[in-house]
Amino acid sequence: MFNKVMIANRGEIAVRIIRACRELNIRTVVVYSTADTDSMAVKLADEAICIGAPSPSESYLLIERLLTAADLCEVDAIHPGYGFLSENPYFAEACRRHGIAFIGPTSEAMKALGDKAVARDTMKAAGVPITPGSDGLIVNEKQALAMAYKLEYPVIIKAVAGGGGRGMRICRNDEEVIQGFHSARAEAEKAFGNGDLYMEKFLVNPRHIEVQILADNYGNVIHLGERDCSVQRRNQKLLEETPSPAVSQKLREKLGSAAVKAAKAAKYTSAGTIEFLLDANDNFYFMEMNTRIQVEHPVTEMLTGIDLVKAQIAIAAGEKLNIRQKDVQFCGHAIECRINAEDPERNFAPCPGKLKLFVPAGGPNVRMDTHAYTGYSIPPYYDSLIGKLIVWGHDRAEALAVCNRAVSEVVVDGVKTTIPFQQKLLTHKNFIEGKYDTGFVERILQEK
Repeated sequence: MFNKVMIANRGEIAVRIIRACRELNIRTVVVYSTADTDSMAVKLADEAICIGAPSPSESYLLIERLLTAADLCEVDAIHPGYGFLSENPYFAEACRRHGIAFIGPTSEAMKALGDKAVARDTMKAAGVPITPGSDGLIVNEKQALAMAYKLEYPVIIKAVAGGGGRGMRICRNDEEVIQGFHSARAEAEKAFGNGDLYMEKFLVNPRHIEVQILADNYGNVIHLGERDCSVQRRNQKLLEETPSPAVSQKLREKLGSAAVKAAKAAKYTSAGTIEFLLDANDNFYFMEMNTRIQVEHPVTEMLTGIDLVKAQIAIAAGEKLNIRQKDVQFCGHAIECRINAEDPERNFAPCPGKLKLFVPAGGPNVRMDTHAYTGYSIPPYYDSLIGKLIVWGHDRAEALAVCNRAVSEVVVDGVKTTIPFQQKLLTHKNFIEGKYDTGFVERILQEK
């Protein structure tokens, strides 16, 4: 096992990793920008080192600076968290060349799966269902229009290196294809340094179902069930739950089997997530694989009792999985609400600012992963996440009751938050009945 791990990230995920390391008796180093000087991660880590200015391009995205910090602090491994460089194969490669373990998959697997077009081909060859789409890249307007005619509208243009909804454009006619091609490419180049695009048939209001997997370096792969991530706006998730109210036991087994097959086809190791789109007829299609820990990983931990961050670290340290598929137990129901510093009344506009008072929820069956505290200032340079409220119940009805109670307990004074919208969502008749899809939030916003 490692002696010292550097966390190349910030916010709640940095705090989450520090806690896992502490329980494993591993010392931690956290890097931080000047905007994060007063962050909880800096306060909790054994060591902290400033790596630059607030802008990610001047701090958290600088590979050479991160490796210099790792050298100075003499770390054995680097955990990238999520976002930033977590899915950058060149960072993973640089770490390994530097003699530092990267807590994640190999750079080869990341390259194969990070390129969405290559990932589609890999899944197709492995027999995993994929959404109809282009066989390769679309390189100009003419090719984009030809593919749109072939697939029939609506279609979606996607960046091969995309994520978090960036570099994606839904197109319903020729004009939107032309505009979408150029705007998606420009956004992808800015966000990921790669403007390559491909196209898929756009499924109207499907469910967004993802399957968590763990894979070690000895060929062992297991799945830990599915998460329903359909409650989202602008492709950003607001609430996740497991198990999905739309997935039967028979479908769950099919999804799990496909996810394991996908991971094996990509020769994947570490924790990872296979994302699928599910239509009204229970047909599911591979969308992408996230080669990192997910924001919503705690709901799976609450359901299975398996610590995914510790598992990531153990796999990176060369350990075998200590659990087999038949040993995985799915107990009860878990829900996660993302509490963001955003104003739902202004189209979820970010609301950075100082927290005059912050009181997280507590009580039975409640977990709150956060980096916030009273007096902390939410900086304007990064995502607006304040914390994740995760609850558990013996069944979905109990989990909803706990979630309603817990959301009402969270106190945030000083910035606008998504809490009022979460409360509306949790008491909506269709959500209570489990009748929702990826268009659900937009429909709620249009209700009076």
